[in-house]
Amino acid sequence: MKRIEIRPGFYRDSVSLMQVSQRAGVGVNGALVAMATPLNIELAEQMGFTLPATSANDLIIAIDAPTEESLLRAFALVEEVLEEQLRKSREHSSGSEVAAARTLGRTHGANVALISVPGEFAFIDAVDALENNMNVMIFSDNVTTEDEIHLKELAKSRDLLVMGPDCGTAIIGGVGLGFANVVTPGNVGIIAASGTGAQHLTTLLNHAGVGISHCIGLGGRDLSTIVAGRSAKQALELLAADINTEIIVFVSKPAAPEVAQSLHEIANRMAKPVIFGLLGSTGSDITETAEKVLDELGVTTRPWRDESHASLTVQGSLRGLFAGGTLCDEAMIIASRRANMPIYSNIPLKKEWYLDPFGATDSHAFIDFGDDAMTVGRAHPMIDSKLRIERLAKEIEDPACGVILLDVVLGHGATATPGEELAATISTSTKPIYISLIGTTLDPQNFERQRSILTEAGASVFMSNAYATHAALDALGVSR
Repeated sequence: MKRIEIRPGFYRDSVSLMQVSQRAGVGVNGALVAMATPLNIELAEQMGFTLPATSANDLIIAIDAPTEESLLRAFALVEEVLEEQLRKSREHSSGSEVAAARTLGRTHGANVALISVPGEFAFIDAVDALENNMNVMIFSDNVTTEDEIHLKELAKSRDLLVMGPDCGTAIIGGVGLGFANVVTPGNVGIIAASGTGAQHLTTLLNHAGVGISHCIGLGGRDLSTIVAGRSAKQALELLAADINTEIIVFVSKPAAPEVAQSLHEIANRMAKPVIFGLLGSTGSDITETAEKVLDELGVTTRPWRDESHASLTVQGSLRGLFAGGTLCDEAMIIASRRANMPIYSNIPLKKEWYLDPFGATDSHAFIDFGDDAMTVGRAHPMIDSKLRIERLAKEIEDPACGVILLDVVLGHGATATPGEELAATISTSTKPIYISLIGTTLDPQNFERQRSILTEAGASVFMSNAYATHAALDALGVSR
């Protein structure tokens, strides 16, 4: 049974609506709760719905359910979750009415605007915020490169910062924005062109007792040749002047060589130490980067080195099922170096190693379920793990698969029950499953609680993604 409702002018940000869709989708054939952008209209039509004339400011609620009862239950849940989000929003704003960025900046003294709207509208809102002396974090993607450069030039002229577009993680003055973990305050400032990479670094440092002053996200294109590190350079200046920051760390996928060189030149002129952790053939993995920071601070604690797991050797190939793109990249780099073999993937290290993520394979293969092509019409796998769990069940049954590697990312924005969602499927496996658990005991999901759930289900759980990857390769008998 199908039912669709259109609510004119009922705007909600994309992250909130992903969470609504995920919760409403339990027990039904399909659920789409989203703004009426061209992509979402197309997704609704693919589900078999016919839509009236809409605008991008209208909300679509489209549910396909097996029974009338489940349909009514899903719509009731949508109402409940939307109301709950509205109530929390009102509480956080202390009863103030929703206002444009310029009004918030003038009347409430806000200095950071978080923008999560369809990409074609993000530019206007970002300009609005910058012109009213607010720094900007753009969670939205699909902002043109030309608009990104214009925004970053405008920000520079006003001594402001643009994080993004497509910036998923930041921590500013102890406040997490987007997908962020709850970490203790401290003296390490992080600049990240990677969302899950930033989450991994901040949580590793937190496990070692080291806190964060700020974590500044850049978005995926900032270190490209065309954008030329505009926000990275601004971030360096800001952290250099920040009295609470004593050491600065970069974490990123490989930057354009000329951009990396220019950043190193700036860093060499700074009084504060700057550590670069850039993934790639000559870079450090994230755990190595964290250890460089600890060495610089004179901290000897390395809790991830104390984690143990059963020693065993199995036959077959290694399958990686990841929610975090940078964590998937890191694991593939480690695996390709040690195994000296191709690692096939939907985000391959080499184009000839491309793998259809929906197809079968008998080789070493890693899938990034957070890749844009995998999230069309679906919530991010950190929010909705259904697709990854389905693939996990297939890998468990695949005789060519010997070992399975997963990441589980905690924190604000992620599902509240990640371990519980995976545990039932993990418990059916006779194959070793290795998990990198990214989080802290302060996170809403609680690191120790999730580790206990996953361990009891039969998985080997690690704080370090690199250590989990090495353990999986050890189980396959791959020499170090």
